[in-house]
Amino acid sequence: MRSRDIKEKAVRVTLTTMAGSSLLALAGIVIFLFMEGLPLFSEYPFLNFLFGHLWYPTEEPGLFGIFPLLVASLAVTVLSSLLAVPMGVLTAVYLTEIAHPNVRRIIKPFVELLAALPSVVLGFLGMVVLAPFLQDFLDAATGLNLLNASLVLALMSVPTICSVSEDALFGVPRDLREASLALGATRWQTTVRVVIPAALSGIGTAVMLGMSRAIGETMVVLMVAGGAGIIPTSLLDPVRPMPASIAAEMAEAAFRSEHYHALFAIGIVLFFLTLAFNLAAGYIAEKHRQVGTSSL
Repeated sequence: MRSRDIKEKAVRVTLTTMAGSSLLALAGIVIFLFMEGLPLFSEYPFLNFLFGHLWYPTEEPGLFGIFPLLVASLAVTVLSSLLAVPMGVLTAVYLTEIAHPNVRRIIKPFVELLAALPSVVLGFLGMVVLAPFLQDFLDAATGLNLLNASLVLALMSVPTICSVSEDALFGVPRDLREASLALGATRWQTTVRVVIPAALSGIGTAVMLGMSRAIGETMVVLMVAGGAGIIPTSLLDPVRPMPASIAAEMAEAAFRSEHYHALFAIGIVLFFLTLAFNLAAGYIAEKHRQVGTSSL
């Protein structure tokens, strides 16, 4: 018993240490981000930074308005989510409720393989395949635009949304399905009115993860969004989301210059934007979980 207690304590300490190291790493990143980003606001007004429409960091004095970058990030995220969420959730419903096991064994690996593709590969395909197609088919000035970036990001988000939603649907007790069918409901009615509502908390988490990937993705938007720091008025306008600006300019910014601090300040805005989105999505998922538990 004594040896067993020692082993259990060692496992507990090991797991606690691993969890604590993750929190310490996150805290270190956040502290460094704020240390390097906040000095900008001692010389440049925060409201001008957040709502300014001009981003010319090399001018004297520099102009650091990120409003077009912020709008571009939100536009790309929303549009890609409008495409990826229905595709991912409906694919998960098909795999769990409709597909034959043999069909599922064929489709599932392809969905997971799509998730394993590097973002730079998808960005390259967006540049050399999708961009010329959009430019010719839609008669656009350039194929590197908001629509292109949203399509590629949607393709990247679908596997995450599908996999997590599938796990949530599989977690719905079989008794609920059988009870619904026994009461005379069709399979489609059971899926729509029983299974999906019971799995809403997990589906909400899937949507959150998919949108988080879209809003934080760097390489794809850097390659296919067009790189223009303007507020988009059309799906065919080139845009420049915040992660793309950080990736494109960090190597050119002089160390501890205003430009350098402005890029870290963009990171702070992106951090708070992602945090707010995660908190809201977590609240919605928890609310649906409580509703589902009370209804059961």
